[in-house]
Amino acid sequence: MKKIGFLSFGHWSASAQSATRSASDVLLQSIDLAVAAEELGADGAYFRVHHFAQQLASPFPLLAAVGARTSRIEIGTGVIDMRYENPFYMAEDAGSADLISRGRLQLGISRGSPEQVIEGWRHFGYAPREGESDAEMGRRHAEVLLDLLRGEGFAEPSPNPMFPNPPGLLRVEPHAPGLRRRIWWGSASNATAIWAAQRGMNLQSSTLKADESGEPLHVQQAKQIRLYRQAWKEAGHDWQPRVSVSRSIFPLMNDRDRAYFGRGSSSDQIGVIDNMRAVFGRSYAAEPEQLIAQLRADEGIAEADTLLLTIPNQLGVDYNAHVLDAILTHVAPALGWR
Repeated sequence: MKKIGFLSFGHWSASAQSATRSASDVLLQSIDLAVAAEELGADGAYFRVHHFAQQLASPFPLLAAVGARTSRIEIGTGVIDMRYENPFYMAEDAGSADLISRGRLQLGISRGSPEQVIEGWRHFGYAPREGESDAEMGRRHAEVLLDLLRGEGFAEPSPNPMFPNPPGLLRVEPHAPGLRRRIWWGSASNATAIWAAQRGMNLQSSTLKADESGEPLHVQQAKQIRLYRQAWKEAGHDWQPRVSVSRSIFPLMNDRDRAYFGRGSSSDQIGVIDNMRAVFGRSYAAEPEQLIAQLRADEGIAEADTLLLTIPNQLGVDYNAHVLDAILTHVAPALGWR
């Protein structure tokens, strides 16, 4: 395991038990937690994107703010729903956030997840072409973004521009060199993992996957990663990709940890999501030595190089920093981290 970061879904609610009771709370605490995670030695601060929900939605202002407040930690998403995105505007926003962070952006994108509203992307002005599904539209938007991030000129300059133009065709600005190789595809199936490899994207595999064999999530995930790496090799790319998996992991260090998460063992769950039979990964909660043994048996973690820890952001910055510190100090070194 080379890198460990956190992944926040950015929930807020007016509940008295919630430390994040507004969007402002979530945004400001997300910045503070990223700063704390960097101080603790974590490698990444990642944020989920959901529209029409009381969760984080517009990632680039947050990513830019985190980039300005930190100096080392990777900042990223897991994932942005490309059905909602204008790739041209997104290339500008991503370029700006990457330049502010001095090249630390790791941008996770995908088709997206089940929505709060019916066909929400239509409200954002997007619709599939004739004969195209919404998932295919999302992948089409992704391919346009990848082309734009190469930084090649494509737009004919005006003969009467407001400001002088450089020679040749113009590209979207600002351009962030190197960002094209820091795009990740969030894949729920073997087929889309292979598709991502063929197009030169890193792979994000979460705690939910299409149930394609009836095996535990971590076993199916390991097979998915191996298929991805084989497809990458066959595609002939001249650089090595990264692969992340997400897990919910809670070392039981004190009575508060046990009160929150010490409810006994959990197991994978099977359900139907967007008309797809899916396997949902278990949570890990135990004393550090037990956690180490359990995580060593997780084949998905063994195959990946990056582990994203899903956090209970509504419990506040201090508690989540405590969870991260416990994992980095008492669990991660035994898994080969640093």
